[in-house]
Amino acid sequence: MRDPQEFDAFYRDAGERLLLQTYALTGDLTAARSAVRDSFIVAWHHWRKVSRLDDPESSVRPHAWRHAQRRHTARLWHKESGIDAEVRATLDALATLTVTQRKVLLLTQLATVTMPQMAREVGLPLEDAERELQTAASQFALARDVAAAEIPIQLQGLAQITSAVRFPRAPIVRRAGAARRRTHTTVGVVGAVAAFLVAGTLVTDVTGVRPDLDFTGSPTSSSSSPSGGRSTEATPEVVLDESTLLTEAQVRRSSPARTWTIRRTGDNSEGSGLVAPCQQSRYADPRGTAALVRTFAAAPAPRKPQTTVLQLTEESASPRAARRAYGTALEWYGACLVERVQLLGTRTVGFVGDQAMLMTLRSFDAPVQTMSVGIARSGSYVTTTITTVRDEARPDVDGAAGLLADAVDGLCTLPDGGRCAGAPRLADADPLPVGAAPAMLSELDLPPVTGVERPWVGTEPRRATTNVAATRCDDASFQGRFEGKPFTNNLTRTFVIPEARLPVRFGITETVASLPQKRAVKFVEQIRTRLADCSDKDLGTDVVRVSHVDEAGTDLTVWDLTTEISDNESVSYSMAILRNGTSVAQLTFVPDGKATLADGTFGAVAERALQRLARLPRP
Repeated sequence: MRDPQEFDAFYRDAGERLLLQTYALTGDLTAARSAVRDSFIVAWHHWRKVSRLDDPESSVRPHAWRHAQRRHTARLWHKESGIDAEVRATLDALATLTVTQRKVLLLTQLATVTMPQMAREVGLPLEDAERELQTAASQFALARDVAAAEIPIQLQGLAQITSAVRFPRAPIVRRAGAARRRTHTTVGVVGAVAAFLVAGTLVTDVTGVRPDLDFTGSPTSSSSSPSGGRSTEATPEVVLDESTLLTEAQVRRSSPARTWTIRRTGDNSEGSGLVAPCQQSRYADPRGTAALVRTFAAAPAPRKPQTTVLQLTEESASPRAARRAYGTALEWYGACLVERVQLLGTRTVGFVGDQAMLMTLRSFDAPVQTMSVGIARSGSYVTTTITTVRDEARPDVDGAAGLLADAVDGLCTLPDGGRCAGAPRLADADPLPVGAAPAMLSELDLPPVTGVERPWVGTEPRRATTNVAATRCDDASFQGRFEGKPFTNNLTRTFVIPEARLPVRFGITETVASLPQKRAVKFVEQIRTRLADCSDKDLGTDVVRVSHVDEAGTDLTVWDLTTEISDNESVSYSMAILRNGTSVAQLTFVPDGKATLADGTFGAVAERALQRLARLPRP
């Protein structure tokens, strides 16, 4: 049985203190008052658990701080207008500190926590946290032009702003928390949406007052329109805490040969927020309600490569928003924009959450790194796990899938969580669409060239009026008609390595087009026949078939060719002809001396081209 009187006493005791801390953290009173209000609503929702803690405030405070920062992220440092000069000076001094420095300073000056508790709350080792505190105190004192002993007095001076905020009555907060709990435990996500549409989404008491930290002291009436839009102050689903993240034991289970330690845990509000390669913005869901990031490092071991693990988890306002965030995260890695990064493979991960995929990428800039990137969604939560190994060893995809399953199991039981994880089932999948021509190769598909440290660059796809990929043997054309049927969707592009001082002929060229299925099969057969006869008809050309696949829906043949272009010079190159359903393609690679691809690599590129070719529209 939950004790309302116990909660009410806690609310009265901690509310103003948390508001002061949150305002000092962000300098944004609107964000601070909304965050504190919503965090107490969440606290009543989970009061059975929260009330049993030795320090319930330590559970509410991280929610309030994270939510305030999420609301405040779009404004780097919001400035309140019309406030006292002394308060302004204190806020400006706090603005000179990093987010972590502000947190350690406020926890030690405005909260009753021990140094180890402070370090845990900011996600740093104790020694690092103490160093951050020392820096924060000296920098704030210098900016504020006061002695270190006066720091608490300066921070308490912000109370002249926060003390004017009138808190909603505790019964209103409890009613909002009870409604939130009923929504999660009885109706579910679909029922909640229906209830919002019918009832107007607002939680009110009998007087029609919404839960609010009313700065003006005036009650806010609920909308009288049953079809009114959803309030922008609707209760957020902020339930992420460190207990939802991966542990050292779980990481050790995915990689048992190493000893693992947690390096850092935080809400990713510091710096640029770009904590992983290929990531394009701080959050996949910029309107999400919470985020946590945790990093692990493996202890150095003889003959073992340096290895790290990163987990980034985001909470969205709804499963629909989380689906969008999941798609955004997939795009970051499936279309990675980092130079000299190659996508090695894409796999679906069955029985893990509502949606899950695993991608393997390799960065060829020194030191070479191989990354196993798992992305999964469970209800309103999206989590990404990245295992990075500093070498070219074969990635442990099973271990990476198991780690992703553990990450999902930390989220699926939360409010608005979705499916949990069973034994992961991996299945090869086509790569995600990339760029303006998703049926063609991209820079992300291409391996490095030996002796060259510059990145591949592709030309813009253009209509294939000329097939640059054609060889002297086949002279294939991808325009006009073939056996009375026109080529459609015909495109060509070439990949080169600028500033590498390579001959003009060096590069990879791909040409694609669509034909009716029977014509596509005959077109590929015609090219194969011409290559088979080429050595006899053209004595200056030597043709060797390297591989051949002929299945019901796909064809792929790879050749190595050497052509004499003069008495003293010849050119060696590789060519492939491909068909995927009604789509056909020709792929040619011309190396230069030592600037070439490793053995067997061109065949792998051709197989990737075959996968992408499936996205070419039918004729």
